[in-house]
Amino acid sequence: MGSFVTLKDVCKSYRMGEVTIHAANGISFEIEKGEFAVIVGPSGAGKTTVLNMLGGMDTCDSGQIVVDGEDIAAYSRKQLIAYRRYDIGFVFQFYNLVQNLTARENVELAAQICKNPMYAEEMLREVGLGERMQNFPAQLSGGEQQRVAIARALAKRPKLLLCDEPTGALDYNTGKTILKLLQDTCRSLGMTVIVITHNLAIAPMADRIIKVKNSRVEEIKRNENPVPVERIEW
Repeated sequence: MGSFVTLKDVCKSYRMGEVTIHAANGISFEIEKGEFAVIVGPSGAGKTTVLNMLGGMDTCDSGQIVVDGEDIAAYSRKQLIAYRRYDIGFVFQFYNLVQNLTARENVELAAQICKNPMYAEEMLREVGLGERMQNFPAQLSGGEQQRVAIARALAKRPKLLLCDEPTGALDYNTGKTILKLLQDTCRSLGMTVIVITHNLAIAPMADRIIKVKNSRVEEIKRNENPVPVERIEW
């Protein structure tokens, strides 16, 4: 089976005054369709840069970024806008919900910008929020808000679900339920999910673990027997 996501010799540097920071220094890896992949590494290792480039929010200086057969590194600005809009689902550490819209309206907002959305009610039921559709974000716990964010991302039927420290703002138990939801979603929908985290302990739940250090890939591990989140302690 061919890979669904391929990064090949991807480089990205930033100028900070007199200093050049190499955020990605020849990063290469592959992820197969339907895999739950974890990109793990310390703060400043280059994880978020990789995620931003994969999501079309940032561009690379050189290299290839191929998603579902398309080299998005060669895309124009206009093509990147369509790619972000139609092909990518995002889940961030801080839920980025619109505060004056209900949970249902937040999910519907995403559905309005894509071609073949899933129903907001259906997605909220999927993430266990069938009873909270009319609640505003301020009336929901952190874990519930993150569920709304996941429902919003999934309503777009994205090719790729990108999650940046999705449990970073949550307590231990809530974090585990969110990771379980992501793992289950990956399995039930056959969706390709990439989670970036500094927490190495969650790596055993992934099909593929990509360790990033000093803006390079340090190790890639294919995990034949992913562990259910419930059995992971940290």
